[in-house]
Amino acid sequence: MFARMLRVLLCALFIFPGASMADERSGEIELAVTIAAPDDSKDVRVWIPYPVSNNTQDITNVRVNGNFSKSGIYGEKETGNLALYAEWTAPTKDRAITLTFDATARESIKRDFPAVESDIPVEIREYLKNTVFTPTDGKIKEIALGITNDRQKISEKAKAVYQWVVKNTVRDPNVIGCGTGEVEKVIAKKSGKCADISSVFVAVARAAGIPAREVFGLRLGKKDEEDMTGGHHCWAEFYVPGYGWTPVDAADVRKIMLADKLDLKGAQGIIDYYFGGVDPYRIALARGGRGYYLNPRQNDGPLNYFMYPYAEVNGKRLEWLAAQTDLKYRIKFKAH
Repeated sequence: MFARMLRVLLCALFIFPGASMADERSGEIELAVTIAAPDDSKDVRVWIPYPVSNNTQDITNVRVNGNFSKSGIYGEKETGNLALYAEWTAPTKDRAITLTFDATARESIKRDFPAVESDIPVEIREYLKNTVFTPTDGKIKEIALGITNDRQKISEKAKAVYQWVVKNTVRDPNVIGCGTGEVEKVIAKKSGKCADISSVFVAVARAAGIPAREVFGLRLGKKDEEDMTGGHHCWAEFYVPGYGWTPVDAADVRKIMLADKLDLKGAQGIIDYYFGGVDPYRIALARGGRGYYLNPRQNDGPLNYFMYPYAEVNGKRLEWLAAQTDLKYRIKFKAH
């Protein structure tokens, strides 16, 4: 009862004025990609994030259409993320591929943490790693220890990190796409978009001994039919031993605060909701993975993260961070 009342309150005050927030959202998603390349090019390749069903979303009725030479679904070994891959190996005037599927997303609420936490499993410890894209040393380590040094449980540390990120970042609407997730720069500027803010949470959490990872996804439309081309979104998850992965979305807190001109006190209900909870108006496309090599492997170096379509022509990448120039895509949502 309390959870339902909170959803209604969030809907009315902050998220979707004039509409009721349901426990789940269903609809058809159509993602159409076109690639501009010389007509005589014989080496044109594209990778598109391929969502899968899990305990918070159902992906069904998948269809793939286009004029490609061949295509397939391939998994990336380290993360398990999937991609729809297609290539054009013969001269073609207009290169196009469309991925269409039905999706049902469910609200996720996970806050009934265990009183006693076990050890972090071996297979989860990779989410504590210090990497180029997720630094956990130097200033990041100093921040993490200052936030969590008086807390013992991972769930308590994670909440402290989440609250720090909410208080020490703001949304910058001028950032292109979802941002680049450069942690030190975001902390220095104290601003960014969803990939930036979520990457800060992941880096600081790891530095505090909390397994954490980014979730790269797509929002679902709130209208019966809607253009969702600008709907990519990134949030984060942390792992509690004996309990599992738990969502957090400091970036959406800051987005709502900016849109509704809320201060921290006025946004307390939103802050509480997005720790251990996310709304049903989203699906996950990929989890984890920074400095990313796709499968089949791309030629032009590692990918920062995999959320947008990615393409290469003659071994050179096309700009992928929402510029919509040579690599163009459109995403449509139609409610069921």
